[in-house]
Amino acid sequence: MKKILVLCTGNSCRSQIAEGYLRHFANGNAEIFSAGVETHGVNPLAIAIMQEDGIDISHHTSNNVEEYGDIDFDYVITVCDNARERCPYFPTRAEKFHHNFPDPAKAVGTKEDIMASFRAVREMIKGYAQQFVEEHLDKKSDNPQ
Repeated sequence: MKKILVLCTGNSCRSQIAEGYLRHFANGNAEIFSAGVETHGVNPLAIAIMQEDGIDISHHTSNNVEEYGDIDFDYVITVCDNARERCPYFPTRAEKFHHNFPDPAKAVGTKEDIMASFRAVREMIKGYAQQFVEEHLDKKSDNPQ
């Protein structure tokens, strides 16, 4: 079974959302982990916007990447530039992917503005996660036509 690590700065928003969607789309066909180069706790707004889409990440924890040094990952996905720059070396064959998503935790304005930012980032990550699973985990992608 493939092992995927999603890495962000604080493992509070983007990586948590990505972990939730990767788990959802992989449907038990991969082991999904997320971590940060720091730990900031899971953002309650990330939990709320995922719940809106029917995915419960309330049980997720904020983990430091150093906790996973002994896991032989197949894929490491960084979801922000800071994590990519600070990502430690993994002595594995892990294939690395990167997509810099905006940080919804930095959104300002009214509560509605902030929630709109979280939802917009959620939709970006959802699309990315679905495409990633289709391209890298679905059996069909292993047999090009």
